Amino acid sequence: MTHGADFETAVARMRIQRRQAEQREVHYHEARILLLIARFTTPKDGLAGLTKLAKLDFLLRYPAMLERLLPAGEASWPAGTAPTPSERLAVESRMTRYKYGPWDQRYYSILGSLTARSLITYGDSARAEFRVTAQGAVAAANLAATPEWAVVDNRIRLLKRNFNKSGSALKNLIYDRLPDAVDRPWRTEI
Repeated sequence: MTHGADFETAVARMRIQRRQAEQREVHYHEARILLLIARFTTPKDGLAGLTKLAKLDFLLRYPAMLERLLPAGEASWPAGTAPTPSERLAVESRMTRYKYGPWDQRYYSILGSLTARSLITYGDSARAEFRVTAQGAVAAANLAATPEWAVVDNRIRLLKRNFNKSGSALKNLIYDRLPDAVDRPWRTEI
């Protein structure tokens, strides 16, 4: 059975649209991780370890879970940063339950891409420390200045103020106070 030219054109258009959507999603995750690393980079230190990165990213992606951990709950949100009603019911991007809690297998490719573009650096020690570069700091500042990323940036500031702990401490906090996020089989969506 042969397909007509219209069918082949439609298939090609759908493939292009799917690749474009995938690329937008990749850029979105890279931007969020760049902002996170930039906010946690100081002149002396960077964001210490994949576990800490993953747990902070989990709280950023699941603002309803973050709210449950904030000292004053809903009242803890700075103006304009509280989750919207739709964010309370949905998640912007699912994570998977893995060995030490929430995880996203894209972290390695995201971090590799940010490193390849000289936006971050990281060490090869047992606990990698992620640092924003000068170029990455400029990119992060430009992102944070846009209306679509300002809320994310302000939520990251809230994370830094309340949860600038070790990856292990964050993991324990999530296990202790958010059991519904981790009481599930490995490799299942949260």
